[in-house]
Amino acid sequence: MKKYFDILKKCPLFWDVREEDIVPLLSCLGARTELFDKRYTVFAEGSPAKYVGIVLSGAVQMERVDYMGNRSIVLSAEPSELFCEAFACSQIQSIPVSVVAAKESEIMFIDCHRMMHSCEHSCSFHHQMIFNLMKNLAEKNVLFHQKLDVTSKRTTREKLLTYLDFQSKKSGGREFSIPFDRQELADYLEVDRSGLSSEIGKLKKEGILDSEKNRFVLL
Repeated sequence: MKKYFDILKKCPLFWDVREEDIVPLLSCLGARTELFDKRYTVFAEGSPAKYVGIVLSGAVQMERVDYMGNRSIVLSAEPSELFCEAFACSQIQSIPVSVVAAKESEIMFIDCHRMMHSCEHSCSFHHQMIFNLMKNLAEKNVLFHQKLDVTSKRTTREKLLTYLDFQSKKSGGREFSIPFDRQELADYLEVDRSGLSSEIGKLKKEGILDSEKNRFVLL
């Protein structure tokens, strides 16, 4: 597990946990890792909501597909980030979305029951991890509200600019990268890809933004 330390130390779950406590904690949690090919389904919609995932490499996306086959990206997670923790902690029976590897990815899985219930030794670092989990859940709730704010806008332009504004504030600057390609961005915004590309072209001509692939500059 030591080869993952650089990633795990950045993971919200292990904030303020001493490095020498990480291995015992992972053992306590029964952590295991798996490697997934790009576009492999890590969790299918309807899977039991038992595990919290940590991205060690690559990236995953939480997706919903409607009855017409239209995909909506709910959230993405990159190295050191958690996913499915809200579903697992809520003790619902099954996951209401699918989780798909956006690229070749290595994932660590932790049994939520072991996470939420301190072991018989009542380790102090286990209590710190539970506190970290609650804090992360609150922050993730903010992200879901941001997603609702974005998709509630009426036009593609409004949705795009609202999303880019959030990303700019998150990065702390006007130049930043987003975790999506054009099709994925369209799926996240819940708009048509061609309409999105057209709107980006118009905003470039108007001098409002510049972009190349997933790199954006708000002018």
